[in-house]
Amino acid sequence: MHDPEMDLASFLRDVPDFPKPGILFKDISPLLASAKAMQAATDKLAAFDFGKIDKIAAIESRGFLFGVPLAMQLGIGFVPVRKPGKLPWKTNRVDYELEYGTDAVEIHQDAVDAGERVLMIDDLLATGGTMAAACQLVESCGGVIAGCGFVIELGFLNGRQKLGKHPCKAIIPIN
Repeated sequence: MHDPEMDLASFLRDVPDFPKPGILFKDISPLLASAKAMQAATDKLAAFDFGKIDKIAAIESRGFLFGVPLAMQLGIGFVPVRKPGKLPWKTNRVDYELEYGTDAVEIHQDAVDAGERVLMIDDLLATGGTMAAACQLVESCGGVIAGCGFVIELGFLNGRQKLGKHPCKAIIPIN
């Protein structure tokens, strides 16, 4: 079990002007490098109450780093949400708007059964566009979004607004 008093925010590194000028990037590499911090993060995600959960879906690539161990800890399956062209089977796709341009994510059509409750996981909630698209993908397969869990939430970017009715929880809120 993790140390409930562990300050996971202290394991984040600020990288100014990455990936472009004006952005203060929250680097999770120091958290990933600590087995105790990773266990604490996974335990804290597992402790969030989203009701019954049948599967974990996570967004590539950093979401996988938390989604897979969480699925293993909870004893449930894992569903990868990937960029276009990365999944080998029949896929559903959702395109979404970025600040400058568009992007897309895909999921296998048979990844989620109708009615399954899916917890969506990613490392960071910023503007919410990628997670909103990932939620649409799960729903396109007949899944029900149990909630959205994040390691970090940049609250000042109001990403929760794009996620509408879906409950959201974050380990490290940054306002």
